[in-house]
Amino acid sequence: METFDNFIGGRYVEAESREWIESIDPYRGEIWARIPRGREVDVDKAVQAAHAAMYDGPWAKMTATERGKLLFRLADLVERDAERLARLEVRDNGKLYAEMLGQVQYHPNWLRYFGGLADKIEGRVIPIDKPNHFAFTRKEPVGVVAALTAWNSPLLFIAWKCAAALAAGCSIVVKPSEFASVSTLAYADLTREAGFPDGVFNVVAGYGQEAGSALVNHPLVSKITFTGSDATGVRVYEQAARQLKRVTLELGGKSPNIVFDDCNVDAALAGAVSGIFAATGQTCIAGSRLLVQNSIKEKFIERLVELGRAAKKGDPMSPDTNIGPITTPPQFQKVLDYINIAKQEGARCVLGGVPVAEGTLPGNQFVEPTIFADVTPGMRIAQEEVFGPVLSIIGFADEEEAVRIANDTIYGLAAGVWTSDIGRAFRVSSAIRAGTIWVNTYRAVSYMMPFGGMKHSGIGRESGVESIESYLETKSTLISYDSAVPDNPFTMR
Repeated sequence: METFDNFIGGRYVEAESREWIESIDPYRGEIWARIPRGREVDVDKAVQAAHAAMYDGPWAKMTATERGKLLFRLADLVERDAERLARLEVRDNGKLYAEMLGQVQYHPNWLRYFGGLADKIEGRVIPIDKPNHFAFTRKEPVGVVAALTAWNSPLLFIAWKCAAALAAGCSIVVKPSEFASVSTLAYADLTREAGFPDGVFNVVAGYGQEAGSALVNHPLVSKITFTGSDATGVRVYEQAARQLKRVTLELGGKSPNIVFDDCNVDAALAGAVSGIFAATGQTCIAGSRLLVQNSIKEKFIERLVELGRAAKKGDPMSPDTNIGPITTPPQFQKVLDYINIAKQEGARCVLGGVPVAEGTLPGNQFVEPTIFADVTPGMRIAQEEVFGPVLSIIGFADEEEAVRIANDTIYGLAAGVWTSDIGRAFRVSSAIRAGTIWVNTYRAVSYMMPFGGMKHSGIGRESGVESIESYLETKSTLISYDSAVPDNPFTMR
């Protein structure tokens, strides 16, 4: 049994409640670690520490170049400890070690990218229309940032949110999911080893309605960045609006993965599998709606069923495992509920549709890879986010119908297009309302590319140059060198 404390002001601190939350290994179904049950008092300590670092401590006086160097040091440490951090994530969320290791090994790229960007943040001189005035702008950090992360890829979300915020000069308080806090708490110690001043990076674990809500509502928090469901995102947005706080929200999705009959079928099959069965479907960008052109639909389904049936379920630490467990008991039940809803709606289950038999695998939180055919766009299974290995297949006749079905949802996070026609690739990717469009690939992400959603899938972007703007304020300064006194001081100049 491992025990972790909150990380506040550059050191590990026991929660005031002296209470713990048990972290359960989804694969083994066993308690393996304890995290603190942080409450409002712990959040206040963390925010006060972040605020002091932001405005009174060495972080406030540090140059942008110095901040960048710290991010480079942190990148080296994450690289050094990647295997340990990935193992912690697997114990917490049950995702494949191969995927978690890949994410952690890629994590330093965000730190180095934004570390290099830190001293490239520039204002500008404006040729103002006022005579005898010099005008310029400068970029300043927005303030203390609250980062609320989800359980499916905790350290990936740290990279997306915190690298840009730190480069901008902000200080941070992270509230990880109560289901997967361990890797974030362990990561915090690397910020200390890298040399970040006390209070710049803080972590408070706990439940959303206690620690999370207190963090969002804290008056010294200026900016909130949240990854999670759209329902929770709405509540965060409402709370933030009461104090006019800036927000970035990366929320749910019901992404269409569109297969045209002129595509490379083998590549499209691999993309369909990656879109829904990789990460056990527990990803916001899951290609959970597979739109297949009618002329190839039945043969495509046959081959896809073969691939899904061959997927190996088991220990996420094993290199030959393809599908791991569902991370949490509530999510496991939610997936099963949606499978039953699909059957009641008349969708035809051509693969899976049941949990793995109890006792077959440890933990009893596995769901068979599931494929539904004969799905219509209005069915709940085609409209609502399942967040599990459950695929809905919808047929379409032509390009126009494919786009219409793709856009027929409240979400707009991502989409896939499979075609060998370059004109079609441009037309369809332009017509789909989603933040990321993949053409002849799926689930490819980069620290250089902005990521975020349209419609109910979120507000703002993470990664890429433009993401750092959400952690900055623009200050305008006008300096008069006119020696004359205004004729009428009661009017605007």
